[in-house]
Formats: sequence, structure tokens, C-alpha cells
Amino acid sequence: MAEVAAYHWVFLLLAAPCVGSFLGLVAARLPEGRAIVRSRSRCPHCEAVLGWRDLVPILSWLVQRGACRTCGHGLSWRYPAIELAALGVAVWSLAVTPGILAWASAALGWSLLTLAMIDVRHLILPDEITLPLIPAGLAVTWALDPDRLPQHAAGAVAGFLFVVILRWAYSRVRGREGIGLGDAKLLAAAGAWVSWQGLSGIVLLAAAMALAGHVIWSALFQRRELTKEIPFGPYLAGGLWLTDRKSVV
Repeated sequence: MAEVAAYHWVFLLLAAPCVGSFLGLVAARLPEGRAIVRSRSRCPHCEAVLGWRDLVPILSWLVQRGACRTCGHGLSWRYPAIELAALGVAVWSLAVTPGILAWASAALGWSLLTLAMIDVRHLILPDEITLPLIPAGLAVTWALDPDRLPQHAAGAVAGFLFVVILRWAYSRVRGREGIGLGDAKLLAAAGAWVSWQGLSGIVLLAAAMALAGHVIWSALFQRRELTKEIPFGPYLAGGLWLTDRKSVV
């Protein structure tokens, strides 16, 4: 068992692309209410059931040159991209998180990656992913240092209330909603992982990245009308992921 634990990083790196493939499935099916596990994967164009040769992470897409084996129609680059992103999360977790705790860090990163993908495409942060992150963060804190649990529980409450109050104030001033409750739940999860002391850093990072993203988008697509609704979830997710890893795990 000790020898297996010593080489846990090998298993994490091997598992990461497979996890990424599953995350892509979740991001595509969960917002639409489709079954995630019980239905077979199919080509989105010809509806052919995909076999194991079509589902090997990264390699299948490269070998088939990004096309369906049955109909030859091109497949989205998002499939290998999410698998590579999941692998990148695992590598980063191993680089900055000691020992077996890299698995907890990677699980957090994979969840945030899924939330970011869904929010970008559908402007929602599903409770099925955000809410479990709250007890998960508290559980990791309890396992590492039970004395810090009250601070992290306070962080979860503070994160949620901060967004709720901001949402209320914006509604009073502008007469419409400015931020969703999904963001409140995500910031509550962030507080559970980094405690209340880390929340200000996460919010500042998220705001800075959102501003930079808006400026870059405006510069690249000056002739295109910007959407009135900007997903803030990916920036909150990025702020949490970039926060001092010692505060997380």
C-alpha cells in the first residue's frame, strides 16, 4: 500500500484525461437535463454509437483527425481541449500540492473547470456541482486541521452573503439583477475551501480577470455586439484556483 501511495502521481496523471472526457460529457448533458451515465455516447451528427476506439482520451481525436469514424463529419476541438485541460489541472496540482492531497486539489480544479464550461455556454452554475463543493471543502479542512473548521464555515457563509447583498444592492439601484445566485453558491464553496480570509483575494482576482477579458474581447471583436450577460462564474472559478494553494489544501 505504501508503494502504491508513493506512485499516486502516476495514477493521477493517467486518470486525468479520462476524467476530462467525463467532464465534457457532464458539461454537455447536465444543462440540458439529459442522462449522463445511462446513455451511450454518440456522434452528434450521424447519431452512430461510439465504440471504445472512439473514446480513448486525446488519442482517438488525433488518430481520427478530429472526424467521426462513421460519417467523417468533423468533431469539435472542445473534446480534446477539455481532456488536456483536465491533465493540466492534475499537473498543476501535483506541482503545488504535497503528496496525496494533490487528488483533492485536482478534484476541486476539475469541478471548477466543469462549472466554467457550463457557465460560458449556458449562463448557469448547476447546484449539482456547486453545492457539493461546500461540504467537500469543509471535509478537507477537518481532515487537515480541525481547528480551522470554524473559519472555513464562516467563509462559506460570508461568501454566500456577500453576493446576495451585492445582488440586492444592484437590483435596488439598477432595477434588474446583476449577478446570479449560482455565483453566490460558488463563492460560498470558495469560502469553504480557503476560509473567510481568502475571499477578498478571490473576488479581486475574479474582478481583474473579468475586466481584462472584457477589454480583450472588445479589442478583438469591435464590430460584434457584446452580450449583456457576462458569465462571472469562470472568473470566480479562476480566482479560487489561483488562490494560495496552502489555503486550499
